[in-house]
Amino acid sequence: MQKILIANRGEIAVRVARACAEAGYRSVAVYADQDVDAMHVRHADEAVALGGSTAADSYLSIEALLAAARTSGADAVHPGYGFLSESAAFARAVEAAGMTWIGPAPETIEALGDKVTARAIALETGAPLAPGTDRPLADADEAVAFAREHGLPVVVKAAFGGGGRGLKVAHTIEEVADAFGSATREAIAAFGRGECFIERYLEHPRHVEAQVLGDGRGRVVVVGDRDCSLQRRSQKLVEEAPAPGLTDEQRARIHAAARDICAAVDYRGAGTVEFLLGVDGTISFLEVNTRLQVEHPVTEAVTGVDLVREQFRIAEGLGPSFDETPTPVGHAIELRLNAEDPGRGFLPSPGRVETLRVPAGPGIRWDAGVEAGDSVEAAFDSLAAKLIVHAPDRDAALVRMRRALRELELTGIATVAPFAVALLDEPDFSTAGFAVSTQWIESTLMPRLSPQGRPAPSLATGLRRLAVEVDGRRVVLGLPDALLAAAAGAAPRSGAAALMRDEGELGAPVPGTLVRWSVDDGAAVEPGQEVAVLDAMKMETTVLAHRAGILTRLVEQGGGVSVDQPIARIVE
Repeated sequence: MQKILIANRGEIAVRVARACAEAGYRSVAVYADQDVDAMHVRHADEAVALGGSTAADSYLSIEALLAAARTSGADAVHPGYGFLSESAAFARAVEAAGMTWIGPAPETIEALGDKVTARAIALETGAPLAPGTDRPLADADEAVAFAREHGLPVVVKAAFGGGGRGLKVAHTIEEVADAFGSATREAIAAFGRGECFIERYLEHPRHVEAQVLGDGRGRVVVVGDRDCSLQRRSQKLVEEAPAPGLTDEQRARIHAAARDICAAVDYRGAGTVEFLLGVDGTISFLEVNTRLQVEHPVTEAVTGVDLVREQFRIAEGLGPSFDETPTPVGHAIELRLNAEDPGRGFLPSPGRVETLRVPAGPGIRWDAGVEAGDSVEAAFDSLAAKLIVHAPDRDAALVRMRRALRELELTGIATVAPFAVALLDEPDFSTAGFAVSTQWIESTLMPRLSPQGRPAPSLATGLRRLAVEVDGRRVVLGLPDALLAAAAGAAPRSGAAALMRDEGELGAPVPGTLVRWSVDDGAAVEPGQEVAVLDAMKMETTVLAHRAGILTRLVEQGGGVSVDQPIARIVE
């Protein structure tokens, strides 16, 4: 490998570009229109436009990514995480084009990326499993039938999903059909495929996972384990390594199951095997993520292993650089700094980062996709940065995280930092009383959090492409909207204009796309009733009626909306 195209954006693209620089590879960034001057573009050796402004026509477009690879002369592709990182079709297309795919073989991605097939492999290797379907659901009726037969609660999951997207929990039989529909829509929007399966849901479990590296020839090394129990909307917010509070037997069982599952498919590259740990000590296999994880830095911190460099080694055919699980040194905790407002139910808060002062000092790592002046874009994920601390033990790591959060200054957007400050004082998160679960944030902590100020509306940052002639050749230039507007003496187009409205108008709580109306036009609604569903930053957000009355729709289904834009009018 000489030149690696990074088929991603944000902080993971920056992370891979830095690893390329240290390993002696040239890096190629790709970008959607609004990412033309993003941090990951500035850090790469080269950058190529994908020619789109949505995930579907940019970072999820195999054709656009392969064209960028050809244009740049890249001979390898690193997919990062999310987007097409677990797409067997993309991996196969990269290899068919004569490039090296830095990840598992396409057949492995198909076997383990499909959660139904992965369950079968786990069963064959003796891993513990909760009851679930052995094939994707045909429709919502099948989901309801499973829930009636096996009991509640149940969880509907995207078969080809990950990161909490396409995952919905139903506690009553009436919620099952809606959970199926919502999970399917999220899966299609985030991964391009809507197949879902269903299984019994463990109440208040911990989420524990094992990091693995495989050489593609049957040798699999477990690098370590992590706890990722602190989640909201089934997406992780805080991760730590090693997983606290495990017995030696539980840790050994998790490591062995992870190793056996991956060895059964000759796993190649970095991957993560995830488990749920019930309050009674029951361990249940959850899924395999056939890629690098967002939380990989905590494992790197306690083991000294550079997992991206290990991915490069394995892709070159060298295999992992070690044979045994490293003994962890100290404890590491990672906080995902998402652009979300915990006091408003973790609503997405895209916008421009006005000021940013980054924590520093012993044991602190900062992985970011934005700098001061950059924007967290509404079209993509809400993750802006990750704060990682490492210390001799868990209590010292908690102290260090508290100090780092005091040093952090980030304005312009709402973030989850106030949640983290509150979390550090919670007895349930202390080392002695560690008692968090995957539902703990939403059930226990979130009701006590205060809303933050709403971010200022972001100006549109798209490109307008103009054909010009240079030395007798036609060239297409992409010029930022703001530049063209300034040249014309006009104000830039606003991407999220704040609107004044009367008390009957119902505003959008987040910018995004209105994917579904839950009530008919002209229907009578009650306060707190669900009336619509928005897709924002690849997550669905429910819109509730703010008063009783007759609803009149102001936005068509499928239409884009800005924050606070009236989507309906409710009159008595």
